[in-house]
Amino acid sequence: MKINLVTPAKKNDRNGNRTSALRWAKLLQQLGHKVQVESEYNNEAVDLLIVLHAFRSAQSIERYKLLYPHGPLVVALGGTDINTYLKTDPEVTLKSIHLADTLVCLHDLIAHELPTEYLPKLHVIYQSAGALSQQKKPRIRTFDVCVIGNLRPEKDPFRTVIASQLLPIESRIRVVHLGKAINSKWQQEALKFAQNSPRYYWRGEVPKWQVRQELSRTRIMVISSNQEGGANVISEALMAGVPIIASKISGNVGLLGADYPGYFELGNEKALAELLYRAETDPVFLSLLERSCVRLALKFTAEFESLAWQSLLNQFR
Repeated sequence: MKINLVTPAKKNDRNGNRTSALRWAKLLQQLGHKVQVESEYNNEAVDLLIVLHAFRSAQSIERYKLLYPHGPLVVALGGTDINTYLKTDPEVTLKSIHLADTLVCLHDLIAHELPTEYLPKLHVIYQSAGALSQQKKPRIRTFDVCVIGNLRPEKDPFRTVIASQLLPIESRIRVVHLGKAINSKWQQEALKFAQNSPRYYWRGEVPKWQVRQELSRTRIMVISSNQEGGANVISEALMAGVPIIASKISGNVGLLGADYPGYFELGNEKALAELLYRAETDPVFLSLLERSCVRLALKFTAEFESLAWQSLLNQFR
């Protein structure tokens, strides 16, 4: 099939939307399809249009359906679609959802947020990540904890460094943060934390290979977001064999499961500090997190994601 894939993320962006679009394009090409990635719909006839974000790509969705009323359309729901725009701009968001033939979401709990009439359209596709070669963590004096995510409000990006300030003085925990600041205000805040918090190291935006390098040596990854649509960084950590400590929000619970032992209440740095110190000092608890993540990793392989897309595309043949 000739497939156009539209993402609101621009060509040079390194955010999650662009990463998802490029990974999906590669996967679909491997399945034998001709795929073109655009930042907006270019009016051409295609066998299938896949659009990321119901709200941000609403104009592309509407234009496509005006030109090709019976053209197959898949809309992948973003986290902000569900957590923000479905509440603040429901007319635009629901129109895109209504026009879609199929909806894709990235975690199991999004179904709870949609009007029931759209549930038959919904397909959950877990984002995959490549496995890292299994090797022993390097022996270093610190107990490294990584945070991977841009500095913006949805990520609550400084919760981990704030938690690190509550740790006992004997703790060996060091927080390594990878991710760019969205503006000078966030940059200044990160630099201030780095200057005043000896446990905190902000690396800024780094290429993908450096993210994987950090995952190969870190002991724990923290995702402290206050909203997520199904973060690919969770897939990355699981496939790298890195245990996760996560804020207890639907976007994280929808991937890790309700019984996952590594949650802390959103915005609660004291609870996060307690979990981090427990992981550092209690081998039984750390082993529990590791075993839980090994089990979860099975559903985040490229093969599993490819099968899910193949099943979805079969309905358009």
